Amino acid sequence: MWSEGISAAEKDSTESESDPPSTEVKDLVNVLTQQRVYREVTLALRSGLRDARAEFSFLRVRGLTRLLKFLRSVAQSDLTINLFSQTQSISELQVVPVLFQHSLNESEDEIVSTLDHIFDVEPMKITSPSTDSEVSLALRVLEGCCLLHKDSTTLAHHYKAIQVLMTILSTRGVLEQGACLDALISIMLESSANQMDFEACNGIEEVAELIIDKQVDENLRFFLLFIFALFF
Repeated sequence: MWSEGISAAEKDSTESESDPPSTEVKDLVNVLTQQRVYREVTLALRSGLRDARAEFSFLRVRGLTRLLKFLRSVAQSDLTINLFSQTQSISELQVVPVLFQHSLNESEDEIVSTLDHIFDVEPMKITSPSTDSEVSLALRVLEGCCLLHKDSTTLAHHYKAIQVLMTILSTRGVLEQGACLDALISIMLESSANQMDFEACNGIEEVAELIIDKQVDENLRFFLLFIFALFF
C-alpha cells in the first residue's frame, strides 16, 4: 500500500522529511484518497436520492434516512464537507430540490392516474402522500444541507422554502413542528433573502400566535420564543 510506504519512509532516520520522493508519494496518496472519498460521497448521494424520488412514501423515508445518516458522517471532516459542497453544483446530485419536489410537496394532486390514450389504458401511476415521519426526516435533511453547504439556502429560497415551512409549522403535528423550527433557523442564517421572505409571510405574527397558544406543546413554545429573540 502507498500508505505503508509512507510510514516506512517516515521511520527511516536516514531520510529527511523534505525528501522529494517522499513528498511526491504523499501527494499521490492524498489525490487517490480524495478521489476515493469523492466516489463514496457521490455513490451515497445517488443511492439516497434515488429512493427519495420514489413514488411511495416508505421508499422515500428509506432514502431520506440514508441521506440524513450520510450528512451526519459528512460533518465529521472538512474533506467530506468540501466534497459534498462540490457535488451540490451538479444538478442530479442536488438534495434540496428533491426534498421540495417530493417529500415537502403540498400539491393537491398527490394521487395521480395517467391515461396516455383513450382506449389504451396505461397502468396507474400513484404517488402516495407524505407521512409525518417523512416530512420530519425531509426537514432534518434540509437543515443538514443548509448547515453544511451555504448555497443550499439559496436553492431553498428558489423553492419558496419559508412559505412551505410556515405552512408546516401551522398545520402539522409536534414531530414535524420541532424539525421545522430547526430547519427555519438553518435556512435563515446568513440568508437575507430567506429572512425577507419570513417577514413577507408575516412570520413574526405567526410565531407570536403560536407562542401565546396554550394548546401548542410547551417545549415548542419555548423554542419559538428563542427564535423570536434570536432573529428579532
